[in-house]
Amino acid sequence: MYITPLTDFPERFNGMEEIHVRSRDGWEKMKIVSAGLIGQRPVIRFEVVGSPEEAARMTNRELAIPKDELVTLPEGEYFVFELIGCDVFEQTSGQQIGELIDVEKYPANDVYIVQAADDKQLQVPAVGEFVKEIDVIAKRILIDTSGLADY
Repeated sequence: MYITPLTDFPERFNGMEEIHVRSRDGWEKMKIVSAGLIGQRPVIRFEVVGSPEEAARMTNRELAIPKDELVTLPEGEYFVFELIGCDVFEQTSGQQIGELIDVEKYPANDVYIVQAADDKQLQVPAVGEFVKEIDVIAKRILIDTSGLADY
């Protein structure tokens, strides 16, 4: 089965022995018989999927791995799931702006979507000019809003 990866590391599927698959009933651990890449697209053969009809029933399923199997990122890089839910504060005033609810990916840089208390959404380019500090353990992000047009 071809996989549409949401990871920046599609090669991580090579050599995997099992993966968690989401269905209507919840998460289920599934054994992988073989995995590889065709181009940059992962291809997986599951032990329990033996026909095209069974494979068709697997369409649009989410795949996940345990946190302890994540790729180690370089210093200053974060997984999106680590950023979602972080409280966002203005660097100078220390005032809470809102909560990071999404990360949009663009060719030049990512953009953080911050939901403010007044139901407005703030778009913050994920670059050093605006994002001054990220602490995923404390779930806290400091930004400089002085250069943001819509703040």
